[in-house]
Amino acid sequence: MGAWVGMAAAPAHGKTKSGHSSSSAVRPARLAVAVTVMAVLLMVVLFGARWTPSSAGAGDTSWVTAGARVVINAVSSGQQGADPVVKVAEVHDRLLGGLLSPDFNDSSCLSRYRASLYRRQSFHVLSSHLASTLRRYESLHRLCGPGTSAYERAVARLRSPSSSNTSDDDAAAAPPSECRYLVWTPHAGLGNRMLSLTSAFLYALLTGRVLLFHRPGDDMRDLFCEPFPGTTWILPEDFPIRGMERFGIHTRESLGNALGRGEGGGRAPPPWMYVHLRHDYTRGGASDRLFFCDDGQDALRRVGWVVLLSDNYFLPGLFLIPRFERELSLMFPRRDAAFHHLGRYLFHPSNTVWGMVMRYHGSYLARAEERVGIQVRTFGWAPISTDDLYGQIVSCAHGENILPRVREPGSSNATAAATTGARQPATRKAVLVVSLHGEYYEKIRDLYYERGAAGGDAVSVFQPTNLGGQHSEERLHNQKALAEIMLLSFSDAVLTSAASTFGYVSHGLAGLRPWVLMSPVRRRAPNPPCRLAATIEPCFHTPPHYDCQAKTKGDNGRTVRHVRHCEDLSDGVQLVE
Repeated sequence: MGAWVGMAAAPAHGKTKSGHSSSSAVRPARLAVAVTVMAVLLMVVLFGARWTPSSAGAGDTSWVTAGARVVINAVSSGQQGADPVVKVAEVHDRLLGGLLSPDFNDSSCLSRYRASLYRRQSFHVLSSHLASTLRRYESLHRLCGPGTSAYERAVARLRSPSSSNTSDDDAAAAPPSECRYLVWTPHAGLGNRMLSLTSAFLYALLTGRVLLFHRPGDDMRDLFCEPFPGTTWILPEDFPIRGMERFGIHTRESLGNALGRGEGGGRAPPPWMYVHLRHDYTRGGASDRLFFCDDGQDALRRVGWVVLLSDNYFLPGLFLIPRFERELSLMFPRRDAAFHHLGRYLFHPSNTVWGMVMRYHGSYLARAEERVGIQVRTFGWAPISTDDLYGQIVSCAHGENILPRVREPGSSNATAAATTGARQPATRKAVLVVSLHGEYYEKIRDLYYERGAAGGDAVSVFQPTNLGGQHSEERLHNQKALAEIMLLSFSDAVLTSAASTFGYVSHGLAGLRPWVLMSPVRRRAPNPPCRLAATIEPCFHTPPHYDCQAKTKGDNGRTVRHVRHCEDLSDGVQLVE
């Protein structure tokens, strides 16, 4: 692993330019400062400002508001070494403003209430409507989830749709409306899975369905904690529909095929229906892109069980469906924070994965004052050499001040560093490189090891793994991938590869607009090498591009106000504000 390099002389504090103590100059202003601080604190009480962690240090437990911190920092900057003007103790907002349920045992999932301690404060306000919607959903899941009588009745009807299977006593105990379900099946890499699962969950919220997680193999075990209190989201293994992970565009029960046969939406809906939203779903005549039209939603409305297979972040497509418009606007007054809220609600690493995260963070990242994440992914459809991509990364990181430039050979800074190596650096920066390959980490590490940072910062470069390839069918591979996603989400600034779902999840959980390494042009790095993303939202790579009214091709990047084409993949769409 890389070492801290690049030392700078420690600044002298508490002196004026003439060398005299500045305390006498500050003393006459103390009364005015005290009045100002009290005024700020009064405003906090009156207007309910949000309390956030102070940045005094890793071990500091004081909490202050953003407004109060401005005053405190201004005062403290003139009185270095003095006690803080004010220190307010406040319990950490473990529920993220009402996003998370309080009904969990802390030890059952260590990450649930602790992950936010390692991230920057989120400035994306949670709507009370979304919080209440989540609480209602949790109640529904407890009522209808696996192990309940309602679930058993629903499965019995699925096995024998033509018979009643319901006694008079059961009918009396049944909920006012029968439980309906959405079964999600994993497909592709972990980033794709997390994005499609988030999309499926929002669809379940909008349609009153219970989301169940189909886990056909071992690759997703011991990965996530249960997100819903008092119940499980894991589909029992004795579920009667088999082979769901192998369903495809030609599956007879798919939405597109059913509509093509003139079925769906009738008085006797089928017991179950399949929705195919994998990347190839728009091909052929029997297209499931009608899922994003009223016709498709009408066909699904009364179906008890909907089975979904997707490798897409299809959530922006739900904003194209008119019947969901009002509810979505209440859930997300700012549309560009949908994944940020839902992802932080759903995805809590298991204790096994959280242990990986904490061990790595404590060993390599905890001492840093700034953390920079660099996520590198290459694609066969966008070839570029290792040297050119490395040059693109460095050009972006230096040009946008994400990382400090390095010293020129023979510079005076290099000589000073050799004679003052024991002094403290200006800032300790930890650079976390996440890639399937090790070349980029090695090159960035060697750059700072050999030449040092020009401004006196200490830059250390780390890479947890370099697995050489993607093996999403292996549990340990997915556990390591999730640990790296979490570590990246602790970054203060992040640089990601265009069109990478792994990167989308990381910066979405962090609530950060990433600097995006744009795709190569004719095998070379583009100019400019990167761009600050317009939104923290992931990209829906393969939208339907279908006009439901005209029943012909259309441009979904121009259909509704809050859905626009992606910057990193022009054919895709994403949510913007």
